Amino acid sequence: MNPTKQTSITIRRSEERGLADHGWLVAKHSFSFADYYDPAHVSFRSLRVLNEDRIAAGKGFSTHPHSNMEIFTYIISGRLEHKDSMGNGRIIEAGQFQYMSAGEGVLHSEHNPSSDEETHLLQIWITPRKPGGEPRYADIDTRLLKQKNNLTLFASGDGRDNSITMRQDAAVHFGQLEKGKTIKASSHEILPHTWLQMISGSINIDGQTLHSGDAASFVASAQKIHAAADSEFLLFQLS
Repeated sequence: MNPTKQTSITIRRSEERGLADHGWLVAKHSFSFADYYDPAHVSFRSLRVLNEDRIAAGKGFSTHPHSNMEIFTYIISGRLEHKDSMGNGRIIEAGQFQYMSAGEGVLHSEHNPSSDEETHLLQIWITPRKPGGEPRYADIDTRLLKQKNNLTLFASGDGRDNSITMRQDAAVHFGQLEKGKTIKASSHEILPHTWLQMISGSINIDGQTLHSGDAASFVASAQKIHAAADSEFLLFQLS
């Protein structure tokens, strides 16, 4: 099914995404990934991968390589154990945000350390401005940073407002709205392209209603986002 198009906004419904069920891993792909290919949804600007993963207890991804990609992970529920060839190793908890710039090359593994609880997360890849560079790693406990009824900046190209500095002209925000509240998603003039990915709840934007797993892309100076229920989402601003 093609996404529903309006004058200024394009909707990508949750059920329209690619689905991969490996038993231990159930993944929904917003863009072409692995065995899922959709020529109409290969990427959105520099946003190359946006996967919603559910990893079974005790399972995970064994050590594998990455290069030339800005990789982010947001834990919705459960925990994720990360290890990499830079010497980093820790368990990321629900509500935390992880960044790894693969640069010229890095090895890492990701594993659900729980014996009885699945890990639910969003995995995000953004292409860097240029290839190469030393690999980087950072993570932040965003639970104390998140602003209610506002956008909280997690990562940006210039590291403003104590956000993680990434290797791309882009910004990653977390949105948290209580039912009945409204905010504006204002686009910076050099970052005019926006992708909004729902995590939970329900919002109204440009006359369209988005639920968990739905997404909207638009190019505009501002869009009003109204919460029909308590809601959380990620908002990407891209050049």
